[in-house]
Amino acid sequence: MILGYVLSGLVTGAIFAVMGSGLTLSYAATGVFNFAHGAVGFLSALLFYELNQAAGLPAWLSALVSAALFAPALGYVLHRTMFGGLAQAGETAQIVATIGLTIALPALGLLVVDLAGLPSADATSLPRGVGPHPALSFEVLGARLDTDQLITFGFSAVAAAGLWAFMRHSPYGLRMRAAVDRRRLATLRGIDADATSALAWMLGSGLAGLAGVLAVSVLGLDATAYTVLLFASATAAVFGRLRSIPWTFAAGLALGVVQNLVAGYTDFLEEVTGLRTAVPVILLFAGLVLLNRSRERVAGSAAEDAPPPDHLAGLPPWRRRMPWALALAALLAFTFLASEYYVGVAAQGLVLALIFCSFVVVTGIGGMVNLAQAAFASMAALTCGWAFSSGLPFFVAIVLGVLAAAAVGMLVALPALRLGGRVLTLATLAMALLADQVLFQVDAFSNGTIGWPVPALGLGFADTSDPRVRVVVLLVLIGAVALLVRNLERSASGRAILAVRSAPAAATTSGLSAPRTKIMLFALASAIAGLGGVLFAVSKGSITATDLPAFSGFVWLAVVVLQGVRRIGGAVLGGLIAVAVPELLATWGVSAHVGAILFGAGGVILAKHPDGVLTQLAELRHRRAQSERAQSERAQSERAQAERAQAERASPEQVPLEPGLAPSAVRADGPLFRLEGVVAGYADTTVLRGVDLTVRPGEVVALLGANGAGKSTTCAVAAGDLAVTSGRILLDGEDVTAWPAHRRARAGILLAPEGRGVFPGLTVEENLRTWLPDPGPVYERLPQLAERRAVLAGSLSGGEQQLLTLAPALVRPPRVLIADEPSLGLAPMMVRQVFDVFAELRSRGVSLLLVEEKATEALAVADRVAFMRLGRVTWVGPRSEVDSERLTAAYLGVR
Repeated sequence: MILGYVLSGLVTGAIFAVMGSGLTLSYAATGVFNFAHGAVGFLSALLFYELNQAAGLPAWLSALVSAALFAPALGYVLHRTMFGGLAQAGETAQIVATIGLTIALPALGLLVVDLAGLPSADATSLPRGVGPHPALSFEVLGARLDTDQLITFGFSAVAAAGLWAFMRHSPYGLRMRAAVDRRRLATLRGIDADATSALAWMLGSGLAGLAGVLAVSVLGLDATAYTVLLFASATAAVFGRLRSIPWTFAAGLALGVVQNLVAGYTDFLEEVTGLRTAVPVILLFAGLVLLNRSRERVAGSAAEDAPPPDHLAGLPPWRRRMPWALALAALLAFTFLASEYYVGVAAQGLVLALIFCSFVVVTGIGGMVNLAQAAFASMAALTCGWAFSSGLPFFVAIVLGVLAAAAVGMLVALPALRLGGRVLTLATLAMALLADQVLFQVDAFSNGTIGWPVPALGLGFADTSDPRVRVVVLLVLIGAVALLVRNLERSASGRAILAVRSAPAAATTSGLSAPRTKIMLFALASAIAGLGGVLFAVSKGSITATDLPAFSGFVWLAVVVLQGVRRIGGAVLGGLIAVAVPELLATWGVSAHVGAILFGAGGVILAKHPDGVLTQLAELRHRRAQSERAQSERAQSERAQAERAQAERASPEQVPLEPGLAPSAVRADGPLFRLEGVVAGYADTTVLRGVDLTVRPGEVVALLGANGAGKSTTCAVAAGDLAVTSGRILLDGEDVTAWPAHRRARAGILLAPEGRGVFPGLTVEENLRTWLPDPGPVYERLPQLAERRAVLAGSLSGGEQQLLTLAPALVRPPRVLIADEPSLGLAPMMVRQVFDVFAELRSRGVSLLLVEEKATEALAVADRVAFMRLGRVTWVGPRSEVDSERLTAAYLGVR
């Protein structure tokens, strides 16, 4: 019997493994955890069903079209429209956008089925499998398996082996792994990271489609079942640390076996409702806590999730508050003038708004994405109903409910002390699902399917059975929460929260307690959600375990983030929209699927504007002012270029310099690489202010200056790693300003970035193959690298890593080599080796732009020297004219 459980478990685990492998692949290659992975599988299964049933295609052909053609094409479309932008967005935007797709994609498929009059597709449909129908049974090692199960396991094994071979033994797989390891460096090595990401999304979606088609005979066409399948597969991905596809596949198989064994041999757990089906959730949570401690960032410490600038800071207080005062007045007028039904709808929206305020605390302020808010609201409401039914006064029951939610919030906060980012998000969702499937199913707590009655809240002169009273009470409560949040942000505790969010290590060394701060945030947010849950029960008049399911947290987070999760106003607007849109669609007779599709469109918008609607409204004013400043700077740059062109025509052998500086003679042959009037910077900060620089064939130009002068920014702009605001970059007379970094690298502009330009997760051999088809000549030239060809580059010494960075240039010399601080952190002997490489490259006709703090070494190889100060080149001349006074002035930044 046990063998039968193991074999059937391997079949189930094979589906987990295939979907988990796709999830791991897309996450590792792009950094985006795709919560819509299950939705892609559902759409593929839906297409398979319709092709087989409506079009009459054979099952094998329907499966081929669905998994091998449709799913990869869908992945490519999603990459172009959404995922490409999400790669550079913050984690909150990534999570919310993919959650939006989780709802929108199935709705889109079902809407198309309805409009086209195709066979109905819902949870009652009974689609066939890929194999013969009806399925044929076989006896394997004493266990009965059918053809669908054998096909599932066979296809899964072939897919896993093929994916492993592709990633390890093909140039495309190498490029993909390089982009995973260091995306920015990959682009500087000529790898098109965007094309690599597109390929990853196509492969990942193809695996999701394959899993969906293989699972359709078991799961049917229930979109929720595929979302649950996603989280079972996420368990396998977590045990593969979201990086290793072989480990993910093995973990998926093991998960299927464990789930079957628990179902077959744990009869003693029958009294604990839902515990058997919760096995993947329990293992997911355990794997997250034990295997995925965040080493690079902890909860909330994401530079990409830094709070956006306050573009309204310059406005007087009355201007900032006036729109909200007018909106409040309009809502109150609507409350007392509209019909009771629509006032009730508004009250329902304000209940959600109160719950949404908890997201402002934990996500907007704390930077932690928590998907357990629905569980907190349910916990408080059920506790309140149980306490009131037990004979306690209603006010005491409300307090107990809120305290219970806060206590559970503190319990959920414990993983936050170890985890961060997406891992914390998965952990909170796992706990919410565990509460849904186990705790809330205990009849003594939830009173079964009947639930608990909850009375209206009496105020003496009125009670909340009147929707107008509910609206006023909810506005007062939301106002109190807003005041609490405002005071929290301005208090010492608020400053501590921001410190822990932005720099946990620095906050700890400053005496701040990161654990206490996170626990406080979770407790406060869960208490607010709990209060909203109690008001939900009061409005409904009762509460059951199914009123606020865990997956509601998905929708709630997405709605409030779309409006603006860092402001209470965003929570209020989100709550009202969450109830108004379905109500309007129902009134107009529009399919409910349309609302879900619109929600997905909001996710696409979020990929481009991750700070929400309210922030975008505030940013419009700022953009107008910024546009005016940019036009002014462009006009000044164009005038300067015209003056330089006139000066060059008058004296072609002179380099235009700042007034008061003596001209220096330069070589008369034309430049190979040229920067003309380049203006560039980061966000609103301008760093380069009209840089002019040339490098001739076979020439070494040393770019020197004080820290902060703009040298590294000049290197980044020259290599295409940073876009220019104005000016031009020319390579052999061709304008390459608009070329991305990978195209410039392929054209011969190679940047050796500051630090070490290696892929630490790839071996020495693999690092060389990202630039060279055959690394053999490198090993002949540098035998010390040959001895370590199978060693990970991250394990090399600093000098060996720098040699590995420059070694490909010896075999395949670029036209222009840009070296940014090549001797940084190296021993003197290794510094000499590095500069010997530069001398050899110059002798072979390579143009070098060298940024170096060690002036002696730089001057020893340089033909010309350029000094920078405050984003401008202030002097250019031959090395012979560089004296100690001029060098000292350049490094001290006084000229």
